[in-house]
Amino acid sequence: MNRAEKAELVKELTEDFNSSAAIVVAHYAGLNVSEMENLRVQMKQAGGRVRVAKNRLAKLALKEANSADISDLFNGPTLIAYSDDPVTAPKIAVNFAKENDKFVILGGAMGETSLDADGVKALAQMPSLEELRAKIAGLLTQPAAKIASVVAAPGSQIARVISAYSDKGAAA
Repeated sequence: MNRAEKAELVKELTEDFNSSAAIVVAHYAGLNVSEMENLRVQMKQAGGRVRVAKNRLAKLALKEANSADISDLFNGPTLIAYSDDPVTAPKIAVNFAKENDKFVILGGAMGETSLDADGVKALAQMPSLEELRAKIAGLLTQPAAKIASVVAAPGSQIARVISAYSDKGAAA
């Protein structure tokens, strides 16, 4: 990799760090190609990305980024997982770490806040943005459904009374 390619990679990493709501750094030594591809696919389907970059270049990108200084995490074979949603990357990484003991989460960052491994795991337990939206939508529609049933109840009661009288009249 020549100097121009390295500069371009640092620029891309800086943009990725700046646009990401959450960054997870993990060791991946011992994972085979299919396991790494499985992680990449899971992360991509959830809206995140996984990237392996040289530690020195990642540290240079962190200096230029508006992110917490987590450069001490970049030792050994590390990968970076990041997403626009603050829960997606940690959730996928933690679930993947449960399935693969060779994948070790070192820590990460959420904006200006640096996270240790326990912080990443705690962030992974939070509901995602989509789950929160669904809960809010459910809460908003619930009162409307109750109002509709209360408004419809007197009409249905009157219809049942009229139906009972007509059944009684037809029987007589």
